[in-house]
Order: sequence, then structure tokens, then C-alpha cells
Amino acid sequence: MGPISWIIFGALAGWAANLVVGGRDRRPQGCILSVLVGVLGAALGGFIYTAATGRDLSFSFDFTSFGVAVLGAIGLLVVVRLVRGIGSGRGSNRS
Repeated sequence: MGPISWIIFGALAGWAANLVVGGRDRRPQGCILSVLVGVLGAALGGFIYTAATGRDLSFSFDFTSFGVAVLGAIGLLVVVRLVRGIGSGRGSNRS
């Protein structure tokens, strides 16, 4: 896949992950953040897939690659939201 394909694929995966993770208080994220989350999530998902199955995953436009990319992006978004929640002091009893 070329760079333009990675951007499009990443944007779709990041958007889908934001829909899943967002819940009721989902805030739309920008295009650049969607692309970054999607591409990094695809890399993370591909690494986990390869480590778990022992098989290489070729990223192309198919359902398997998209599913792995979305699952990786979901994991990445969950971690980012947990870190943001801890860093912002949400859930603590500060006065």
C-alpha cells in the first residue's frame, strides 16, 4: 500500500475506533488525529496479530486487515483515554 492508501485506511480505522470507544460522551476527533490513531493502531494490531498467530499480516484493503487495524486503534484509544483521565485528575476528590 502506498502512503495515500495508508492515510485513507488509517482515517477509516481511526473513525471506526472512535465510534466504538466514544460512547455517549464521544467527541468528534479531527481528521489528523483519526489518521494517526488509525495508522498507529494498524501497526499495533499487526504486531499483536503477528505475535499471537506467528503469521505475517499483509495490510491491504480487505476485511481482515481492516478488522485488525480497528482493533489496534480501539486498544490505542482506550489507553490514550485512560492516560488522559489519570492526567486530568478525573475521578479524584480534589477540591
